[in-house]
Amino acid sequence: MIPVIICGGFGTKLWPISRQHRPKHFLPLFNGKSLFQLNYEGLRTRFKPEEIYISTNRDQVYLAQEQVSNIPTANFILEPEMRNQGPATGLVAAVLYKKGFADEPFMLVQVDVLREPIENFISMMVDCDSLARTETKYITGGFRPKYSVMGVDYLVKGTRVTAEDKVGIYNVDKFVWRSSKEQTEEFIKQSNALVHANHTCMTPRNMLDMLQKYKLEWFEPLMNIANGKDLNEEFVKMPPGPIEDVTQQVHAARESLVVELPFNWVDFGTFESLDKYLKEKGMYKTSENIVDLNGKNNFVRLDDPNKVVALVGVDNIVVVDTGDVLLVCPKNQSGQVGEALKEVKKRNLALT
Repeated sequence: MIPVIICGGFGTKLWPISRQHRPKHFLPLFNGKSLFQLNYEGLRTRFKPEEIYISTNRDQVYLAQEQVSNIPTANFILEPEMRNQGPATGLVAAVLYKKGFADEPFMLVQVDVLREPIENFISMMVDCDSLARTETKYITGGFRPKYSVMGVDYLVKGTRVTAEDKVGIYNVDKFVWRSSKEQTEEFIKQSNALVHANHTCMTPRNMLDMLQKYKLEWFEPLMNIANGKDLNEEFVKMPPGPIEDVTQQVHAARESLVVELPFNWVDFGTFESLDKYLKEKGMYKTSENIVDLNGKNNFVRLDDPNKVVALVGVDNIVVVDTGDVLLVCPKNQSGQVGEALKEVKKRNLALT
């Protein structure tokens, strides 16, 4: 198994602390460590540095190299420009194919989440590795939601393909694109419904074969890269798009499998989710210059340790001050921060 940490976006919902030149997965949010470092340390419980690959872009590669200096330079797979996750995923397969790993399974490890406990994730990787060596189907991940989760895709699991003493891996019976709140609430009543949580796992050869079947405009440049043609010239020939452009067709054709994730999937998509995790783990600390009177469950983060902030009689509020930007919003609306950022960009109000 070749683990590939994939990182390239910058987490617009955690703006203004997350910026294009300083994205959330490289921020020291967890007792001085970043999501990137924590994911790397988790993989290091089984893999050597030279066995771990990083998929990123040229704007972020120096941040990754600063935080994890012992990964060989040759293990960085660099997108010449951002063209969404579809071309990025294909590039991983093409580069590994070129390096002689055409039939060695790889797994994409998203960097913007944590998997706890990590040993359960490693065990899952081992089981997926064994299956992907004999199975040509696309393998991904999913977890059983405790409540309706909006803005995500769902997978309906079918028959199980692994033994009972292994992680649960199932045929995918149905893929459900993002739907209304009412449809989602009805859907999750089904015990076999899983929130789609990408853990792409295949051999590079099988990935490229899948793209040849369902996305020829990606396959041809990628195969050229795999056969030694210039990566920079070939990559930009691919139209941008999400990997779902392909996987929706794969799921519909019943050519996919889903792993029911055997660990807690901890997502940090909003300040609300970040606040919840930090407080649960005892990592949230405020300085003496933050005054919070008659309020509860607020989240305050300041870049300037000397700035005084006073909150009076407010609950569940996010206050983030980075010097050039002040963000204030109810915690349960922190998912809308990305929309505020769009307006800031539209008005050319601040660096993003």
